[in-house]
Amino acid sequence: MTRLLRGIYIVFIVLRYGLDELVLTSFQKPGLRLLARIVSVGRDLSAPRGQRLREALEHLGPIFVKFGQVLSTRRDLLPPDIADELAFLQDRVPPFSSDVAVSTIERAFGRPLNDIFVEFTHKPVASASIAQVHFAVIKERDGTTREVAVKVLRPGMLTVIDKDLSLMRMMAAWVDRLSADGKRLKPREVVAEFDKYLHDELDFMREASNAAQLRRNMEGLNLVLIPEMIWDFCRDDVIVMERMKGVPISQVDQLRAAGVDIPKLARDGVTIFFTQVFRDGFFHADMHPGNIQVSLEPATFGRYISLDFGIVGTLTETDKEYLAQNFTAFFRRDYKRVAELHIESGWVPADTRVDELESAIRAVCEPYFDRPLKEISLGLVLMRLFQTSRRFNVEIQPQLVLLQKTLLNIEGLGRQLDPELDLWSTAKPFLETWMLDQIGPKKLWKQLVAEAPRYAKLIPELPRLVHDFLKHRQSNDNAQLQLLIQEQRRTNRLLQTIMWVGGGFVLGMLAMQFFVRMHHFN
Repeated sequence: MTRLLRGIYIVFIVLRYGLDELVLTSFQKPGLRLLARIVSVGRDLSAPRGQRLREALEHLGPIFVKFGQVLSTRRDLLPPDIADELAFLQDRVPPFSSDVAVSTIERAFGRPLNDIFVEFTHKPVASASIAQVHFAVIKERDGTTREVAVKVLRPGMLTVIDKDLSLMRMMAAWVDRLSADGKRLKPREVVAEFDKYLHDELDFMREASNAAQLRRNMEGLNLVLIPEMIWDFCRDDVIVMERMKGVPISQVDQLRAAGVDIPKLARDGVTIFFTQVFRDGFFHADMHPGNIQVSLEPATFGRYISLDFGIVGTLTETDKEYLAQNFTAFFRRDYKRVAELHIESGWVPADTRVDELESAIRAVCEPYFDRPLKEISLGLVLMRLFQTSRRFNVEIQPQLVLLQKTLLNIEGLGRQLDPELDLWSTAKPFLETWMLDQIGPKKLWKQLVAEAPRYAKLIPELPRLVHDFLKHRQSNDNAQLQLLIQEQRRTNRLLQTIMWVGGGFVLGMLAMQFFVRMHHFN
């Protein structure tokens, strides 16, 4: 019943904001445009279409806002007016009452606000689908004060998200049952993956730990800043972190005026992404422009500032190696190797012909090489690959859905910063170096160092373990030998019996023959 009511509400919002009319008018056929005019009769649809779409997504809740955030980065796929309006979803979702935020903070800490913070800015500085942020000042243990950012969870998020996910699970089950293509897409697994990451995003202690892990991983790279978590002030629905000062990456003109090297910034973004994915297997998976700033401080000038770590992606060593080999093969235009990797990984049936799959992949990818980012779209490449994959029954891997989403975000970000960026040539040297590290002597040395504590414990015990093994084996051998001897004796007795019986039978037959002949002669 709850899902039915939620479905009715979604249809109501679609009709209220004229999203049906927006879709119909996007088609060029006169009949559909006439239908759009008919369905809009009696409704006030005077507001710009981008505004209506944004407001509808805001009313429908956090899952739909997330969808709008992803769309906002794809200016190559959207009209400019819609892309500009959806950009407001990145950090300018209507805030909730500051009184509610204060009560949430006081409930989380069990103390009045004035006992927690030296200063607290009641007006939020940013508001998104899941939470909003306030600036504050805290007093640390040594008595010094520190500027911080306080992130507060929106009230009632869990209930809304669970309703939408329940509806999505029902729709995924329909797709899985009713569509032959649906099983290949694994809609239930994809929704389950989405469910996991959304619920993780509601757990602020998990987000704080994600930030701490990324901060450790990125130390020494000198390309990105990640705020330090103030653990004494972190709770499940409130986290306090180091205040970061930067310019939103979407304000390219301001960054350029400040002297930031924009093409280098674009290349650094690609390097950060591939480092997190292939070196660490732990990557920021919500990299829309609202979560990224650029530092203008003299000591860290031109570095990225990453924010909002509620959604991170993880990859196993097997996933990393498979993806890296695929990317490297793509960059080298070795389409045969790409086809072989798909078969080896089980993504396509084992009886798939390598030459046919190779030819299909070449037809999709070859036209997009040696072009700047402004002339290609990974979104279109992925769409064509998806269409090709249907022929070969390629199975969608749910654990890579976040990676695909993040890759599209990176492309959208790179397109805004430097349309001349060649994504392939920027990523190729990194991946080739990484592959050498994975299979070369450096990797062997790292594995030996990692296993050294285990070897140090095992080697002194080795003589005793060998002695115990041989002793145990000898006792086992003796027992088995005794069993074998007993069995052999039983076998010998049986053979002797058979021989005596057989001999007696033969002697009996000979005696019978002798008596018969004697009787015949008489």
